[in-house]
Amino acid sequence: MKLARFISKGRTLQGYLQDGMLLDHAGEAHHPDAVQWLLPVEPGKVIALALNFAEHAEEFGLRRPSEPALFWKPNTSLLPHKGTVIYPRGARFMHFECELAVIIGRHARRVKAKDAMDYVGGYTIANDLVVRDYVSNTFRPPIRAKGWDTFGPLGPFYVTADEIPDPHNLRMRAYVNGELRQEATTQGMIFSIPEIIEFISRFMTLEPGDVLLTGTPKGISQVHPGDLMRMEIEGLGALENNIEWETEEAEPLISEEGDRSVVL
Repeated sequence: MKLARFISKGRTLQGYLQDGMLLDHAGEAHHPDAVQWLLPVEPGKVIALALNFAEHAEEFGLRRPSEPALFWKPNTSLLPHKGTVIYPRGARFMHFECELAVIIGRHARRVKAKDAMDYVGGYTIANDLVVRDYVSNTFRPPIRAKGWDTFGPLGPFYVTADEIPDPHNLRMRAYVNGELRQEATTQGMIFSIPEIIEFISRFMTLEPGDVLLTGTPKGISQVHPGDLMRMEIEGLGALENNIEWETEEAEPLISEEGDRSVVL
């Protein structure tokens, strides 16, 4: 089932997609273009993986990580489908990252990989946006690069796990202004979803609604104010967000780190 949260006629609603319409719990139909989309889930935490696609690491001549390389995605960065991404003043190189997002369905602690899929509630699409200017050291968590407000679009749906029999074989595509920029499948993951859950849950309790971002394949490219990004993953729909400049009152944040050879 494709679950959604949205606002229609001033009401905050939950519903599901059926025959191209959003049906709320009362059975009332809402056209997807006539609602304000909300995040499909309100996570307690969002944990992301860096360099989890072999081709993405090889694309930049970087070594594959020997274990999942984790970082936090602040909840304040989250943005729903159709929300506007803000391009920071002073940023020189910003790019998208199309990613499969795993939604945890129940408490997970010390879970073994063989049992891990039982803890998955469903999936959604993520766009893990990055300002490359602020990444130069793999030992420094890329919070400033990836943690800006609006840099974590999620959506549009919470697709329940029963609808996705094999999350490790899904086609991924990213478009900017209608131009195909990125295309791959989730087969390219270095660490599978069960391996990721086992690794994280060994030291941290994962709770219902938590989101895990599983990494991006090769093919990232720069985006600019005025662009429209569309992230597609087979079976999950399409996540669309436009980009606007930060307000003129914002002081430009300039970084001299600037080593774009390090890609997360």
